[in-house]
Amino acid sequence: MPRSLPVLSGIFVVMALSNAVVPVLPGFAEGATMQGAVYAAYFLGAFIMVLPAGMASDHLGRVPLIRAGLFLTVASGALILLFPSGLPLLLFRAVEGIGAGLFLSAALAWANSHPSAGRVSGYVMAAQNLGLVAGLLAAGWLDAVFDSHLAGIAFFTALAIPALVMSAAIRESNHAGFVEADLSLIARNYFWLFTTAAVLVGMTGMVAALYPGYTGGDPSLLALQLATVNIATVIAVLVVPRLDLRPVPAIRASSLLMAGAVAASYATPYALPVVGALAGVIIVAVLAFLAETGIRQGVMIGLFNTATYAGFTVLPALAGAIAGEFGFLAGFLLPAGLAAAMAATIGRCPAQQSAYNRPHP
Repeated sequence: MPRSLPVLSGIFVVMALSNAVVPVLPGFAEGATMQGAVYAAYFLGAFIMVLPAGMASDHLGRVPLIRAGLFLTVASGALILLFPSGLPLLLFRAVEGIGAGLFLSAALAWANSHPSAGRVSGYVMAAQNLGLVAGLLAAGWLDAVFDSHLAGIAFFTALAIPALVMSAAIRESNHAGFVEADLSLIARNYFWLFTTAAVLVGMTGMVAALYPGYTGGDPSLLALQLATVNIATVIAVLVVPRLDLRPVPAIRASSLLMAGAVAASYATPYALPVVGALAGVIIVAVLAFLAETGIRQGVMIGLFNTATYAGFTVLPALAGAIAGEFGFLAGFLLPAGLAAAMAATIGRCPAQQSAYNRPHP
C-alpha cells in the first residue's frame, strides 16, 4: 500500500475535482443546455485521451503520464477558478478531462502490470470511486458553508498540489513478460469484452441519469441515494480481488444479476447499491481478464477506459430517449434486458493466454 499511496492519492483528487462541479452546476451556467455542456466537456476530454494515453504509456512509461495528468489537473483547476464561465470554462473543463484521461489510463496500466495486479487495481478503482463521492458531497457542503460554487474547485485544486509533489516518488511497475499489443487483433478478439464493460459499467451512469427525473425527489436525498452506488462499488473492488473469482463466470453471473438490479431500481432505491456493487465485481473481473492476456496493459487499459466512457455517454442518452418516448418503466427494463444479453456475448472472447498473446519465456 505505501508504494501505491502517491497513485491512490492522485486518482482520488483527480476524480474529486471532476465531480466538484456537479452539485453546483447552476452557479457555473444558466440553462440546462450550458450546464450540460459544462458537465460534458470534461467527459469529452477524457474520452478522446484515454486510448492515446494507454498506448503512449506502453512506450513512454506510465510515470511521466501520471505526472502530466496531475499537472494538467492542477493547472485546469486554477484556470477554472480564474475563468469560471463561458467558453473559457468549457475549454478548461475539457483540459481537465484530458488530464484525467492521461492519469487514469497510465495509473491503471501501472496497477495492472503489478505482480499483485488484482489487489492494486482494486485499490485504484476504490480511490477513484471514493474521489467521485467526495467531490459530490464536499462541493455541496462547501458551497453552503462559504456561499460560493467555486469553494469545492478551490479545495480539490489545492489538494492536487501535494498529490503532484508526491508523484515524484512513483516508480515504474515492470511489464516484462507482456507482449507488444496489436490493436486491430485486440479489437477483433476482445470486442465483446469491451462491449460488456461499456454496457455493464455504464449501467451506473444510466441509473444516475434516470433516477432524479423519475423520482422527482429532494436533491439532497437523491445525492445520498446515488452516492450509495459509488460506495458499494468501492466495497466491491476492495473485497472481490481477495475471492479469486474466475473472470468470465463472474462477468456472466454479474450481468444476469445486474439485469435484475436495474429492473428493481424502478421500484426501490435499495437496488441502487446492488447496481454499484455488481459494477465493482465486473470492473475487477474485466481488469483481471486483461492482466491475464499477457498483452502490455497500456493499450488494454486504454480500450477499457474508452469503452466505459462510451457506456457512460451512450447508455444514459439511450435510456433517457426510451423513457421520454415509452415511459420510465421501459427506460429501466430495456437496459436491463441489454445487461442480461451480455451473459451470452462474453463467451465469445477467446481464452486468456491464447497463442497470440501468451508471454514469451
